[in-house]
Amino acid sequence: MTTTAAVSVEDLDGVDPKTYERRWWILATMCLSLVLIVATVSSVNVAIPALSGSELRPSDTQVLWIVDAYALVFAALLLPAGALGDRFGRKGALLTGLVIFAAASAVCAFMTSANALIACRAVMGIGAALIMPSTLSLLQSCFPRRERAKAIAMWAGFAGAGGAIGPVMGGALLGHFWYGSVFFVAAPIAFVAFIASAVLAPSSREPNAARLDLFGALLSIVGFGGLLAAIIEGPERGWSDPLVVAGFVAAVVCLVGFVAFERKVSDPLLDMKFFRNRRFAMGSMGISVTFFGMFSMFFILTQYLQYVAGYSALGAGLRGLPFAFTMILVSPRAPLIARRIGAKRAVAGGMALMSVGVLLMSFVTSDTSYFYVAGCLVLMAAGVGAAMPSLSSGIVQSVPMHKAGVGAAVNDTTREVGGAIGIAIVGSIVNSIFRSNVGSALAGLPAAQQEFAKDNIAKALGVSKGLAQSGDPQAAAELRRAVQQAFLDGAHVALKVAAGVVIVAAVIMYQRLPDGGEHHTSSH
Repeated sequence: MTTTAAVSVEDLDGVDPKTYERRWWILATMCLSLVLIVATVSSVNVAIPALSGSELRPSDTQVLWIVDAYALVFAALLLPAGALGDRFGRKGALLTGLVIFAAASAVCAFMTSANALIACRAVMGIGAALIMPSTLSLLQSCFPRRERAKAIAMWAGFAGAGGAIGPVMGGALLGHFWYGSVFFVAAPIAFVAFIASAVLAPSSREPNAARLDLFGALLSIVGFGGLLAAIIEGPERGWSDPLVVAGFVAAVVCLVGFVAFERKVSDPLLDMKFFRNRRFAMGSMGISVTFFGMFSMFFILTQYLQYVAGYSALGAGLRGLPFAFTMILVSPRAPLIARRIGAKRAVAGGMALMSVGVLLMSFVTSDTSYFYVAGCLVLMAAGVGAAMPSLSSGIVQSVPMHKAGVGAAVNDTTREVGGAIGIAIVGSIVNSIFRSNVGSALAGLPAAQQEFAKDNIAKALGVSKGLAQSGDPQAAAELRRAVQQAFLDGAHVALKVAAGVVIVAAVIMYQRLPDGGEHHTSSH
């Protein structure tokens, strides 16, 4: 471990010597908090069957919102939460977020109604919004500029890995405990992160505290909240549903109003001039598209592994781990790759490799070997691991240090919005083709059963299982094969669309992303 005795004041780049000595421990603590809030999203997905069969008896819409209330509030509050950290202290924002997150997680485990659980999940989103930008912005004040890219790369690697770790954690818990354990487990982990952060993390805040942009914060909350709500509800309600249309209208009005207001106000929540910096603008776009592709892949992968390949929730989660391991291996090496070949080649090449992994996954069948799937995951993770650190670094290092929380929040908001759009578009394609193609296989069933089975592959396989239990195993097997093929037909098209979006973005990155420079040089 490097000590400050061997490092000059200039090399410390304004970082406090005591903070510098413990910087790698601080990084580990920030990554623990990060993995916790990312894994919380994906771990709940594997608990959906257990939740549906629990005493809560949630409707389909309530199940959707048990999953999505967290993500919606999380994404909507990221920008204001990042600004609060800059204004009042990033360590304080992190510790407050961990307390809220731990308390809400523990309460979620013992809720006796679906609506109460949804409300608690929304409170968890408040905690997560305070935590995530704080983890990244605090690293800025712990690492000198020469080491900052490597620290951000390791942070990005764990951010990507968290999504793959969640289903394993959720599946393992559900194998031994009740559905509430998926929520409760976050509380002790958050407690450990709180103690470690309280002891290790440095105090960090904006030195010249500006007035809080409350109106800008309100516009961003309503704008991003409306956008995410419309995207989430669109595939379920239909894109022409009045509530979905109202969400999009509110999003457009508020986000356009937000941009106009931020350009005029003296102390903006998000200075629009940042987007004139191509590293910031292209980084925001690149992160959005990367998470579009990644969430699209995992949305289909989890269903494929369980409903087509026949693995349990835990088995499916374990088979997603090659993605996590590859991310953790590749991401820390991304800064070196970028230095050797240039940031635009590293990012464009990484996104192209990612698109190849997604495209190859679009050819899976019910008989495909898992090793082929694992190969797709490794290719995709290697691409994400090579591209994402340069994109995140481009965003957070393009803003002045006193706005580090807002820069980190932009990085996180683009992730959430990109991922939500990916799931919405891919989910709509899969469901549309599934409903169209499964109809003929359901023709002999009662009308009510046909409508029920057309909703999704899980319900259709439930109908097949019912046929088997009623003494018609041959009809059940034929229906199961037809249902699985209808899902695969939709998945093949959806993944090709996702691969196409990522490769187009890779070309744009190659043309528009600067190789270096354009860092903001404001002091600490």
